[in-house]
Amino acid sequence: MTTNTNKIMLVAIAAVVIITASLVVSMQTSEKQAFAQQQVPLYREKIITVTGTATTTASPDLLTIRFGVETDAKTAKEAITANSAAMTDVVDAVQKLGITKEELSTSSLTIYPVYSDVVDPKLGTHKSELTGYRASNILAVKTQKLDLAGNIIDAATQVGANRVDSVTFSLSPSKQAAVQDELLDKAVLNAKSRAEKALSPLGQKIIGVKLVSLSEFGYPPPPITYAGAEMVPAFKSTPVFSADQDVTTTANVMFLIGDQ
Repeated sequence: MTTNTNKIMLVAIAAVVIITASLVVSMQTSEKQAFAQQQVPLYREKIITVTGTATTTASPDLLTIRFGVETDAKTAKEAITANSAAMTDVVDAVQKLGITKEELSTSSLTIYPVYSDVVDPKLGTHKSELTGYRASNILAVKTQKLDLAGNIIDAATQVGANRVDSVTFSLSPSKQAAVQDELLDKAVLNAKSRAEKALSPLGQKIIGVKLVSLSEFGYPPPPITYAGAEMVPAFKSTPVFSADQDVTTTANVMFLIGDQ
């Protein structure tokens, strides 16, 4: 009796274990299926992405001139001394026109050895020989006094500046930002108009906006450049003319769309 009773109890326990395990597996499977169902979107958004642009022309309000002095001497010290004296005269001449210290900055200052190619008269061989040093000091003027462009060049070259690297007219950061802000609504409206034209023959319409991203571009006119002192005009007043600058704002808009 005891043996049979034990067998019956073992069978019952095994059955309970099997049923419990089956329930656990079934519950886990149901949970996974429910989770998977939750991950499937009940509604798939329909979208169209369009790029709208708006462009305008603005008059520059910032003048940048880069010019300087190059001096040669037998020693580095002599080259630097001569260069400093000449640059002092240049700065004084420019400031007399109304350019302030805040509008002046050193663009670059370099000194390097100068070599000449020397031919040995007996052997006919070539070799480089140190002949001196060259100091170069480039000054940058950034000002909103656009009408002084020619006068600045004249004043600087008359007292010792022997190179004018560039003359550039551009928009100041504040004006650039203001112009771009004015173009924002036009760029977005352009994107909307293009989207509506594309959706019309498809029987779709705009029902919302999902994403908007903006890009701003400014295209300054090419700088007026001079290769060296011999290229600087020598007449009384150097004529320098500014050119307008194109500014473009681009709006990338992702629209939500639906049936008309």
